[in-house]
Amino acid sequence: MTQQVSPSAEPDLAGVRNCRDVGGLPTEDGRTVRHGRLFRSGHLAHATAEDAAFLRSLGLHTVFDFRNAADQAMEGPDIELAGVRNVNIPLSDPADGAEFWRMVRDGNIDQLREILDDGKAAARMSGSYRRMILDRTADHSRVLHALAEDSVPALMHCAAGKDRAGLAVVVTLLAVGVEREAIVADYVKSNDPHRRYKVRRSSSSPEATNEEVMVLLAPLFDARADYLEAAFAAIADTWGDTETYLTQGLKLTPQTREALRERLTA
Repeated sequence: MTQQVSPSAEPDLAGVRNCRDVGGLPTEDGRTVRHGRLFRSGHLAHATAEDAAFLRSLGLHTVFDFRNAADQAMEGPDIELAGVRNVNIPLSDPADGAEFWRMVRDGNIDQLREILDDGKAAARMSGSYRRMILDRTADHSRVLHALAEDSVPALMHCAAGKDRAGLAVVVTLLAVGVEREAIVADYVKSNDPHRRYKVRRSSSSPEATNEEVMVLLAPLFDARADYLEAAFAAIADTWGDTETYLTQGLKLTPQTREALRERLTA
């Protein structure tokens, strides 16, 4: 049976984590992000038949998949949704590096302490958010121009729906003038237990996921406001302010900004 929900409700999907409507957020000029226009989630590779029925019911035009080839090899391709365009824009993982992730999956406690302890994990995440802002302006610009032209309703996802998709949603919300406090509040919702990405370790031994291991890994799987602050600082340091970032960094004309507002806000 297809799940019936109101536009603002969050679906309880079996194989897709962190799926939610971004509607309802306030803008600085008194508008509100419209429900049913922009969604975010983790990957769709493990969606069940009922999950797929719900996703089809959203009337999506485009799914933006920000996973890279390594993600897709590990998780599988997205399920196909008839009539929905899938656009893959591979973005670097925020804790990227094959050797790093091999250690996260397979490393023993001493190896994990070496790469993650004493604030190293959180610093890696903050640095990665800065790099995504600085190195991915062309990709973020491509997404925003697609939304302004014809790609709404849209769903944005990566693996967990937290970092790469999360930052793409943040940039979109900045472009339509959503209040900074509301942007951060939406971002940190990914910390809620039912939304969090499940930590996967290769070993099934108790030591593989003991309390210390989970504490060491937590910064990689948290949605911390500090990470967004690092992204906002990168904008300020490079462009001076958000407005200049949008116009010069993301190449958004007044006409494109207005088209985005018309499509995404009311």
